[in-house]
Amino acid sequence: MLRSGADDRVYFLVKTIARELVLPPAGPLILAILGAVLLGRARRLGWALLIAGLTALWLLATPWAADGLTRVAERYPALDPSRLPPAQAIVILGGGGERLVAPEFGGPAVDGPLLERLNYGAFLARRTSLPVLISGTAWEAVAMRASLLRDFGVTPRWVDARSHDTYENAHYAAHLLRADRITTIILVSGSTHVWRATHEFSSVGLQVVPAPVGIRSESESFHFFPSPVALMRSHAALYELLGEQARRVLTALGVRERWDPAARVTQ
Repeated sequence: MLRSGADDRVYFLVKTIARELVLPPAGPLILAILGAVLLGRARRLGWALLIAGLTALWLLATPWAADGLTRVAERYPALDPSRLPPAQAIVILGGGGERLVAPEFGGPAVDGPLLERLNYGAFLARRTSLPVLISGTAWEAVAMRASLLRDFGVTPRWVDARSHDTYENAHYAAHLLRADRITTIILVSGSTHVWRATHEFSSVGLQVVPAPVGIRSESESFHFFPSPVALMRSHAALYELLGEQARRVLTALGVRERWDPAARVTQ
C-alpha cells in the first residue's frame, strides 16, 4: 500500500515539528517556560521545571555533555584506509548543508557535515575505484553531484534525489543498486548517524560496511562552558539515539513497511 503525496507531506511535517520541539534547544526551553508559567499556581513544580529546563540547556551546550552523548551514539570505528573491506559500491548519504546558489563557486555547493561526507566518500572512491551512489532530497542531490564533480573529480553513477529520511534513502538506493546486481556497499554517513543508517540499509537486503565520518578522538577544553557547536553536537547525537528507538518501534508496528517508496520510481 502506498501513501499519497499529501500523506507524505503531513508525515514529514509532523516528524520535523516533533523533532524540533523535543530536542535542544527547544525542548529544554519549553520545559523552562512551562515552569515559569506555573510559578504563580504551583510554585514548587514551577521552580523544579524552570531549573531543570535551564540546567539541561546549559549542560547540553557544553563539550562535556556533547562528547558523552556522541560517544554513546558512535557505534562503529573508523575504517582502516590500508585494509578496506571488499564491496561493490559506495553510498554517500545526504544530511543538510546544501546551497543551490553559492556565489563563490558560481553554482551549487555543500558545506558542514555534508561536505565531510562527500570528502570521505570521494577519498574511498579513489582508493577503491568503486562506483558511487548519492542519496538525498532533490536539492541535496543537485549540490552533492555538483560538488563531487567540481571539487573531487568523482562522477556518481547513481543519483537518488527523492529521499527525505534514512528509511527512504535505503529503499530508493536499494532499488537503483539491484538493477546492477549490487548487494554489498560501503555506507558513508556521519559517525552518529551511520549506526541507524546501517540498520535501514540492512533491512532492505544489502550487506553494509559502515564508513563513519566525523569521529571525534579528542576531548575539548573548558568542558563546562557552553558553546553553539557543542549544542549542535548534542542535538545531533540525541536525534540519532532517539531516532534508533523510534525506528525499532515503527518496525515492530509495521507502520512504514506498509508502503515501498521505491515502487514510485516507475510511476
